[in-house]
Amino acid sequence: QVQVVESGGGLVQPGGSLRLSCAASGSGFSLNGMGWYRPAPGRQHELVAIITRKGAADYADSVKGRFTISLDNAKNTVYLQMNSLQPEDTAVYYCGTATNIGSYWGQGTQVTVSS
Repeated sequence: QVQVVESGGGLVQPGGSLRLSCAASGSGFSLNGMGWYRPAPGRQHELVAIITRKGAADYADSVKGRFTISLDNAKNTVYLQMNSLQPEDTAVYYCGTATNIGSYWGQGTQVTVSS
């Protein structure tokens, strides 16, 4: 079993920054990759950013150039640096992990962008 815990959400003004963290813990697993997701109209979740254990990253078009994902393999922790935040970025951000024993999700962390 893998536990996934997100942190770092909060309230920020438009144009501000936040850094989200997500740690995977447990035993008997190895990470294939981790990613951040948020709800989207007509879909359960949309991909925000994803990174493999080898460091290959991909982003939604809406966040390219503003968000940066990084992975600390030693800590099984993924980070999402979010800059130039806009009100449309307001959402609950969920961390998903892909491991050799299955996929696991965190409970989500709220990001609110408002003046």
